Amino acid sequence: MNQIDQLDAIDRRIVSALQEDGTLSNADLAQRVGASSASCWRRVKALEAAGVLTRTVRLVDPAAVGRGVNVLCNVRMRSHAIEARQAFEAFVDGRPEIVESFSMSGEWDYLLRIVVADVSDYNHFLMQVMLGHPSVAGASSHFALSMTKYTTAIPV
Repeated sequence: MNQIDQLDAIDRRIVSALQEDGTLSNADLAQRVGASSASCWRRVKALEAAGVLTRTVRLVDPAAVGRGVNVLCNVRMRSHAIEARQAFEAFVDGRPEIVESFSMSGEWDYLLRIVVADVSDYNHFLMQVMLGHPSVAGASSHFALSMTKYTTAIPV
């Protein structure tokens, strides 16, 4: 089940409801989507097996845990050799302040979203950590003034 076309209306309602509230009980979910509890449970299991539904998490307010500054950082690599890319991606995976990473087309090689406490925190990360990585040739940082939209829900 890799194609959106393979999801029927009930599957779509299940996916939408669980993206809104991943803590719904099976009975509440079934009632919300108009299916029996047994049918809903089978559908959720099938959606999980197909990879449509993945892990369940709780979202954290970054400001409430002292990580209220979002920085979008473009990264240029010294080399595009597979070893350099793998080393950089392993570095990214190991850095908790990097919450999103995209390999990009165009002038820059990667776009990272980094959450930090303040400008000083980011300055240390950029100068001592990021630019010290042997695969990184340069970076360009953009500080978000505010977040005008944030969602984890994918349209179905």
